[in-house]
Amino acid sequence: MDKQPHKLTKRKSKFLANASKKELIIGSIIATFIAITPYLFTIYQSVPSQESWNTFFGTYTSGYYEDVQIFAWTITGKIIPLLLLIIWMFTNKNWWYHVLIVPIAMYIYQIITILNDDLRFAEDNQILYLLPVMAVIIPSIYLLRARMSDKIDEATKTMEELEEELMAKPKGFFGRFSDYF
Repeated sequence: MDKQPHKLTKRKSKFLANASKKELIIGSIIATFIAITPYLFTIYQSVPSQESWNTFFGTYTSGYYEDVQIFAWTITGKIIPLLLLIIWMFTNKNWWYHVLIVPIAMYIYQIITILNDDLRFAEDNQILYLLPVMAVIIPSIYLLRARMSDKIDEATKTMEELEEELMAKPKGFFGRFSDYF
């Protein structure tokens, strides 16, 4: 009977060691990506400054921008902040992290308009497309904050204790990703 709990503890410690290795690997990948973002911002310089560009993916002809390098510069300026916002949203442990969906939706809309070569102005009426997203996110964050304020008035809990109580428990990157989609 004495060996049974020991085996259980040994299995549990192996599980925790594997979980921390997985978290270490994912954390290292995220940190490396964030560290190389200055390089990624300048990657457009490797694109030729001409109207067409032949790659092994196919030929891209820039219609609206008339220069492939300008298109690459424009799209890079939207994709890199979008990826950093997504990382921030999935790694944030604060109660307000859902608000980050608003700028994420804004950047996604901007990327879609950049990819659409027929547009004359890339950011016209953007707020109209973001209104449905903001109509859901902003009131829900306000209600959550009001709920926290009510609990502060009623109890002697600190703000940190309330944030922990209302915070969704982290499930890992893919678990949180599946919560959104």
